[in-house]
Amino acid sequence: MKKEWFFDRYCGQQFVAFMEDGKLVEFAAEEESGGEIVGNIYKGRVMNVLSGMQAAFVACGLERNCYLSMGESYTDYNKYDGTMGETTWQQPEWKPGDEIIVQVVQPPRGNKGAKVTTHLSFVGKNLIYLPNTDFIGISRKITEEELRANLLLTAERMRDRAGEGFIVRTQAPFASRKELKKESEYLKNLWRAMLRRAKDAPVGSVLHKEEDLPARVMRDSIGEDVTAIRVGDRSLYERIVELVRLRGDISERKVTLYAGERSMLREYGISPLVYAAAQPQVMLESGGYLVIDHTEAMTVVDVNTGSFVGDVNLEETVFRVNLEAAREIARQVRLRNVGGIVVVDFIDMTDEGHKAAVTAELTECLSRDKAKCRILPMSDLCLTEFTRKRVGNDVLSYLVKPCGDCTGRGYVPADIFVVAHIRADILDRFADGYKAVIVELNEGIMQRILKEGLLREEVSGAWRDKQVYMVPHKTFAEKKYSVRGDNSGVLTLPDKAQLLY
Repeated sequence: MKKEWFFDRYCGQQFVAFMEDGKLVEFAAEEESGGEIVGNIYKGRVMNVLSGMQAAFVACGLERNCYLSMGESYTDYNKYDGTMGETTWQQPEWKPGDEIIVQVVQPPRGNKGAKVTTHLSFVGKNLIYLPNTDFIGISRKITEEELRANLLLTAERMRDRAGEGFIVRTQAPFASRKELKKESEYLKNLWRAMLRRAKDAPVGSVLHKEEDLPARVMRDSIGEDVTAIRVGDRSLYERIVELVRLRGDISERKVTLYAGERSMLREYGISPLVYAAAQPQVMLESGGYLVIDHTEAMTVVDVNTGSFVGDVNLEETVFRVNLEAAREIARQVRLRNVGGIVVVDFIDMTDEGHKAAVTAELTECLSRDKAKCRILPMSDLCLTEFTRKRVGNDVLSYLVKPCGDCTGRGYVPADIFVVAHIRADILDRFADGYKAVIVELNEGIMQRILKEGLLREEVSGAWRDKQVYMVPHKTFAEKKYSVRGDNSGVLTLPDKAQLLY
């Protein structure tokens, strides 16, 4: 299987895409300045306690107060094999005003604040250190019994005190015992340094920050079987090469710097696939289609035969569509990073063998997802429910935002997504030989480009011998714009046109 990773950075954003045999499987984006908050450790203050819900709300310096479940016995480690030790850690009886240290395990979503835990974890390449959780675990992807036993014994010997623990990650078999010991000491030092900072830090301080998007992907997601790693920015390329050297199990020759004049993600056909991930309808190769609807409580997927009529009988036609749909649903929830409850309304089938086969296909395809999934049997109504552990933000949070003209019931492209399209179109015009470009766009989008300097790096670098003019329009919808090239000696522009930077 051809496995390609793409990294790029522009407009103050970082982007990562993963393709398997030409199909987009994963996509993620985050701001360079802020980034993902999952994994960050904060010094917080308990604001109020809800005894009836065994929960507390904690102020951590974020936009909304965070949710802390006071009934948690330990963080969710059920995707690892292992056992809890005999040392139990009692959750203190928090009261309003108490200062505590918490770690974000789920990002804010909608009008809900982030979910946090007091059971901290420090993630390395080969190990996860649990300073106050008595748990020794190992990744289920490590299957050789003797190797598992040796790694668990090594992890047990790395404990310095009762009540702490380790999880052995998938990459650990490629490391020596000396390297594992060195990493364990590094992670413990991170924890000790965090505790020292916490003593004098004000409430709302970030005590420990998770790695940024490229480093997390290199650490957690890329395997040695990767076919190619393509990078669209030189400074990011140099960083990826450094991370590859630190890993030691991936050849540097697999990392290449994209040298084209156009947008890398557009040149490789990734941009339209990302845009399609924001659409509710997904076409199947057979002619059937899916409709994916995100609600506050769950994600609902409806399967339809569409133009596919089959050539045997109705039951066989429906079965073939449902089987194809199961494979595509597994890809879509991974691509869109859907979390929580998912309900699939498969087309009605009467054959119990067909129902079992569709469920088995969905289960098999979801098993390749690094996020934990739990699938329930198909009901008599051909409804299948499964849950997917929420990891980070979903793709929609980057691609779209609520529409202001329909009280939030619809969505429009997010500002940064519009700017990314404008940038790609400008690159296309310059690649076509034009020296000047005129962009007509929504006034608010232009002001954001200027205020946040979203294209300043390009203007001062690759575009330094070019000219980019922007013409704002108050009547343009936020997603509406046009980009045209011009090589005439004298440009005729409206008075409101502005040279970019």
